[in-house]
Amino acid sequence: MNTSIFLRRILPAVFLVALLIGAFYWTTRTKPVVVVLKTIDRGTVESTVVNTRAGTVEACQRTRLSTIMGGRIEYLGVKEGDRVKKGQLLMKLWNDDQKAQQSLAEAQRTVSAQRVKEVCSTAASALREAERQTSLRVKGYVSEAREDAARSEAVARAAACETARADVAQAAARVGVTRVEQTRTTLYAPFDGTVAKIVGELGEYSTPSPPGVPTPPAIDLIDESCLYIKAPMDEVDAPKITVGLPVRVSLDALPKQSLNGKVRRVAPYVLAVEKQARTVDVEVDFERPAGVNMLVGYSADVEIVLSGNQNVVRVPTSALIQGGRVMVLNADSGLLEERIVKTGIANWEFTEIVEGLTEGERIVISLEREGVKVGARATAAADAPAK
Repeated sequence: MNTSIFLRRILPAVFLVALLIGAFYWTTRTKPVVVVLKTIDRGTVESTVVNTRAGTVEACQRTRLSTIMGGRIEYLGVKEGDRVKKGQLLMKLWNDDQKAQQSLAEAQRTVSAQRVKEVCSTAASALREAERQTSLRVKGYVSEAREDAARSEAVARAAACETARADVAQAAARVGVTRVEQTRTTLYAPFDGTVAKIVGELGEYSTPSPPGVPTPPAIDLIDESCLYIKAPMDEVDAPKITVGLPVRVSLDALPKQSLNGKVRRVAPYVLAVEKQARTVDVEVDFERPAGVNMLVGYSADVEIVLSGNQNVVRVPTSALIQGGRVMVLNADSGLLEERIVKTGIANWEFTEIVEGLTEGERIVISLEREGVKVGARATAAADAPAK
């Protein structure tokens, strides 16, 4: 068989095999990963810390009132939701026995006052008699012993007069004691506020809260004119937080609003609660939005701004790989590559880039997609954001 005949028979078969191999490679090769790219821009980056658990809107003045002693509720002058003024009587327990004691003490005071008139009048008369006896002794009409007896009687009567006056003071003090005892059964508003809750009804027995026993208060009074937020911060972040730092506040009840505030107080101790991270309570004053009824007890989150840089190169924090790296798409090879960067301040949203990237470059932000790794073939998503 000559060469030309051999080539005519073999070449088609070789071509067919090559075609099949090429088709197999084309259909079985790994498809490029579709990645989302982000164009690097400039902006503000702030170093912030946030609370570890939900904070709470608190009232600057809130008191849970209970009577000093227990008893049956005789007067209940308010209901839940009422506005009250400072000094207003809120509740009184039955205290007729104490009123009777006061009446008795007042009667004893009156008797003591009358006794003063009697005894002191006698003392004045005895003094005049002693002076008269002295005059008579000088003239020689009475003996010196008679004069001494008259003067001793005057001194004794004067002492009795002082004792009677002391009895009046004692009786007045006893009246004061009975009045103080009655305050143990009454509740007055210590400030202007709103009655949040009442435990007990007219005629029921009200029990004070003894030490160590969590008995509900009779009346919960809140001054909602002054509010602040108390939020727990991780103990690691506590040394960075100082009074006066700016704060952004978000409330679950107002999901579309961010309220400005400032740190008003940092607790001087670490709170250790079993099975929870150690935290430090931070109190925040905030600007109340107009026309919004702010309720005590709202849950709140606070973001404390520790520092910030403006007009710096920044990337989304979620686009950073552990170790200070980002991923870029090589436009020439179509492969994903790693780039080492030097970072500055950061928060949960943005991280400042000091070295390694320039404004206008594009980085991969879809790191969570399957197949996104260094060396993988990739293509940019058609709807990739320009910025």
